[in-house]
Amino acid sequence: MSAPRRTLSELAEHVGGSVVGDGGVEIQRVASIEEAGAGDITFLAHPRYRAHLAACQASAIIVGPDLPEELPGVSRRNFLRVRQPYTAFAEILNLFSPQPQYDGRVSPQASIDPSAVLGDDVTVFPYVYVGKGVKVGRGTVLFPGVFLGDGVEVGEECRLHPQVTVREGCRVGNRVILHAGVVIGSDGFGYAGEGRERMKIPQVGIVEIEDDVEIGANTTIDRATLGRTIIRRGAKIDNLVQIAHNVVVGEDSIIAAQTGIAGSTRIGREVILAGQVGVVNHIEIGDRARIGPKSGIPRSVPPGALLSGAVAAAPHHEWIKVMTLLPNLAKLWSDVRRLERKVAELARRSGKGVKGHARRKGDL
Repeated sequence: MSAPRRTLSELAEHVGGSVVGDGGVEIQRVASIEEAGAGDITFLAHPRYRAHLAACQASAIIVGPDLPEELPGVSRRNFLRVRQPYTAFAEILNLFSPQPQYDGRVSPQASIDPSAVLGDDVTVFPYVYVGKGVKVGRGTVLFPGVFLGDGVEVGEECRLHPQVTVREGCRVGNRVILHAGVVIGSDGFGYAGEGRERMKIPQVGIVEIEDDVEIGANTTIDRATLGRTIIRRGAKIDNLVQIAHNVVVGEDSIIAAQTGIAGSTRIGREVILAGQVGVVNHIEIGDRARIGPKSGIPRSVPPGALLSGAVAAAPHHEWIKVMTLLPNLAKLWSDVRRLERKVAELARRSGKGVKGHARRKGDL
């Protein structure tokens, strides 16, 4: 399929921007600012990339409202000026990269229980397993190796990529994307008793994934012990994330790779958890809170909080102060010890003690 062609003016109308320069220039592709050439459009979403402008050969550049039309050392360019360059880039990239179309065929090499109900235009690749009573909505695509356990419901226009597993009774909404290796509804990690008397607690709940959720490769979301583990509408979850039993992830929240959320924790709306965050069980993270990478979250977080810290998260501004001092900590300690020795020597010479300066060896 040949790539579509658009004039810069047409793209400006598409994204609600304005043209600076030649609106008739023809755009064929989207490329990075380092690699773009004639016929390409690129974008400048961060000031650190301004240094690339002088050498950039793109036919047009998506820029924000604050970039001057003329820059020192940069020849006059065709700009597409928008409020949010990165968002406009995504919209244009979608325009130039249409999604593959599927034929609605069901492979004879798939194993589909006679009681399963497949909607119109569902595509089923070879080696898919569809269990008893499963319902799959219109236009959904099941790629090779997908497993849908008994009683699973999958909505319309979903994409379940190779080796996705959705265990018994779980529900997936409309327009959900599950990337390769995702496991929905494995048993929650629950045991009672101690030592040899430890007993597995049956995990009899389900996972419910609402509309417009995307879940990255090899992420696992455990079924509830009782009731539901819930991923609310619009949440985006990266690769290699572990979400435990009975967790609720709020609408439009973002969870980055290698994050782990322990059981029965509630994540609010529009929360951002950066990479490798660890969250304990039975707490709440308030709406629009933001947690920095490698943070440990041992207690509930209020709405709108900005936290970071690799040991136990602290208010962000306090943690930044600590991290700024950390590389100089050894020198600071050495300076303090040197000053203490000087003070002690001066006190000795004057024949006076130094009240409050006695220290045990090794005290900080």
